[in-house]
Amino acid sequence: MATNSRSSWESHLSGKGAGGKTKAKRGDREHQEQKVLFQWAKALERRYPELELLHAIPNGGGRPSKQRFDVSTGRMVRYSVEAAKQKAEGVKRGVPDVMLPVARQGFHGLYIELKAEGGRPSKEQRQWIDRLRAEGYRAEVAVGWVAAAEILAEYLGIR
Repeated sequence: MATNSRSSWESHLSGKGAGGKTKAKRGDREHQEQKVLFQWAKALERRYPELELLHAIPNGGGRPSKQRFDVSTGRMVRYSVEAAKQKAEGVKRGVPDVMLPVARQGFHGLYIELKAEGGRPSKEQRQWIDRLRAEGYRAEVAVGWVAAAEILAEYLGIR
């Protein structure tokens, strides 16, 4: 992989408490993994300008929610105004987290679903990956930012 010090990048992921145990929830760990991946890419943009096109797709994670009384059921229900807005704008469940719209190796572009250690893609994510592959995109699942960086480096021919 094209980095001089893997450990220096990994220090960005230090969300550990006493005894070295990780405190962060999986969503928080995935956020940290993705954040470091984009820092890695930013550091290489001058040498590999294709990485300037790398971007995140805001399609998951918890949204702030409120409670309201649903008259039809007689119960309190949780709802998210932000999630409703994003759904109306076309945000779809399962779309991979990261996209590089650069054609290489016979593919139209590259999608990466980034997971934290122990994470697995959902049914919807697996379906999206299968559909993207059928349409001529490279679509991969990476566990951790290092795996994602290795996929990007291989895809772009970075040594």
